[in-house]
Amino acid sequence: MNGRRINLLFHLLLFLVFVLCALFTVLFGARVYENLNLRSEASYQKVVAVSYIANKVRQHDQAGMIALKEEENIPVLELGQTVGESLYTTKIYYIDGSLWELFSASDSGLKLTDGYQIMECGPVNMEIEDGLLSIKAGEEGSLVLSVRSEER
Repeated sequence: MNGRRINLLFHLLLFLVFVLCALFTVLFGARVYENLNLRSEASYQKVVAVSYIANKVRQHDQAGMIALKEEENIPVLELGQTVGESLYTTKIYYIDGSLWELFSASDSGLKLTDGYQIMECGPVNMEIEDGLLSIKAGEEGSLVLSVRSEER
């Protein structure tokens, strides 16, 4: 009888060790997955923000239709387009952790706070120099575009 108890105890301890190893493996895997997911999300936001701005610039790349100005102490990328005989402006800017866009008639008098939030993301910086538009979103997300437009 004593040998059976020791045998049963050994098997229970072995099973307990197996269960604990499986539990720690699942917990470790979950932590690794969470970290990878957070990194992927941050990278995605940077790439999407830069791609969004680049596509908007490509749509409006006509002589005299792209400018980088400062409005309300915020750098604003202004993209102009003519519809009929009216001039409309798309303003793209970064405020408080989000990329924003405001589309309106050039003389509408709307403020930046009247725009629409496009997406939450890290800081986005834009510069125009010598016909090159540099867009940076964090360390990895950056792009330089050669624009035909001249500053208005």
